[in-house]
Amino acid sequence: MERLYAPWRIEYVVGKKKEPGCIFCAKPAAAEDDKNLIVHRARGAFGMMNKYPYNNGHLLVSPYRHVSDLCDLSAEENALLIQEVCRAITVIREVMKAEGFNVGLNLGVEAGAGIEEHLHYHVVPRWRGDTNVMPVLADVRVIPEHFLETSRKLRAGFQRLFPPSEREART
Repeated sequence: MERLYAPWRIEYVVGKKKEPGCIFCAKPAAAEDDKNLIVHRARGAFGMMNKYPYNNGHLLVSPYRHVSDLCDLSAEENALLIQEVCRAITVIREVMKAEGFNVGLNLGVEAGAGIEEHLHYHVVPRWRGDTNVMPVLADVRVIPEHFLETSRKLRAGFQRLFPPSEREART
């Protein structure tokens, strides 16, 4: 019998399922991007690792402004948000050699939003053959790399491909 060890998952199994407050407001306000898994900041939006990913490299891209509905963003805010989603796709494609992506929003708890009060895009990289029987038979996802290592690689990719400019505001 093969054994699969994923010790970082114990935090999800026994830990608190929801952090207090809004993570999409609190984490970018703190000056601890490494600790808070923020891989990139841009004008209007930022990208951070999903602590409980569907797949390796799963990013969350969110506007800085606390808003729950996509339709409540201005045209400029929507454009800046989508630009950050596109940057995330570009970096993940380059760094992780992703072959495809699932990109989407869950608006409202009925649609599957885990954090419904602050909208965020999920950017989930995919590879040919990355689905297997583990989620179906064992309700387990196999993530081959610790998210802190993936975060480090993606942050370096963002810095290389999208270096900060004088024009880009941090919030």
